Amino acid sequence: MDSVDLSVLKTLQEWQAEKFPLWLVTVVETFGSSPRPRGAMLALRGDGLAVGSVSGGCIEDDLVRRALQGQLKTDCCEVVTYGVTQEEARNFGLPCGGALRLVIEPVRDPDWIERVLLSVQAHRLISRTLHLESMQILLNDASRADAFSFDGARLTTVHGPRWRLLIIGAGQTSGYLARMAQALDYHVTVCDPGDEMRQTWNVPDTVLLSEMPDDAVLAFQVDACTAIVALSHDPKMDDMALLEALKTPAFYIGALGSKVNNAKRRERLALFDLSQEEIARLHGPVGLPISSRTPPEIAVSILAHMISIRNRKTESNQVSQSNNQEICS
Repeated sequence: MDSVDLSVLKTLQEWQAEKFPLWLVTVVETFGSSPRPRGAMLALRGDGLAVGSVSGGCIEDDLVRRALQGQLKTDCCEVVTYGVTQEEARNFGLPCGGALRLVIEPVRDPDWIERVLLSVQAHRLISRTLHLESMQILLNDASRADAFSFDGARLTTVHGPRWRLLIIGAGQTSGYLARMAQALDYHVTVCDPGDEMRQTWNVPDTVLLSEMPDDAVLAFQVDACTAIVALSHDPKMDDMALLEALKTPAFYIGALGSKVNNAKRRERLALFDLSQEEIARLHGPVGLPISSRTPPEIAVSILAHMISIRNRKTESNQVSQSNNQEICS
């Protein structure tokens, strides 16, 4: 669950104290080019306040208008479609040929919101199933293999961090990377054996480990929804982590350093029990080549590269689900 959708649920919880009717709007289907994916959410209040996004803005404007004019139902769920025709798509600012279907759900029982937020805060995945006809809501523990689904009668969404990031080194660049990654649906763990570095770590909602990097990787139970990035600036520490990380199914493995230093790193790794195919999985220098210099710029380049690799992997998995690989989004 990214920071945008998390803010939607937090806002709904805050708005419970007000006397206005509330709705949760969820994208359940997209056709052609669509600005927002399935599962994207919008919190809407009867006085026209809205938080979140289901499109580029025009559909939000129409939903706000309908709320202000009392046109949204408060006693049952609605399924509405925008952008069926090219004219309607143009009117609502959708890309050419794009369309999306929304579930507009009146929020009457706030208890489920608190339970979902508590699970997310504890880094646990939780699924929420809405039965549209009865408006009954069921909450269950979930795994990263669980996915969004909508069959016309039931809507199931999965909330919580679906991806994991293990950072080696608790330095300044790691801090920027951790904060940005949290906004992109990552549960962040940082490993640094140095007491001094751990004492100055100040990123909330992260797990801080003190063991040696290779032990941390082995204990992490790395899967295809995991990224590992070595940022310690200490070749020994980074190499220890990479020796184990490159044997795992992690979708992204990167190490900080220049082209020259990473070439030397690959030579060192080749002296151990790693194949050339495994060593070739290393992204070093880490991140996209955007001439980044400062710690926040380096963090942006790393996350941009991770987004590219992650989305490519997700699209590939969606095309070939029959191979029984784990689907993480």
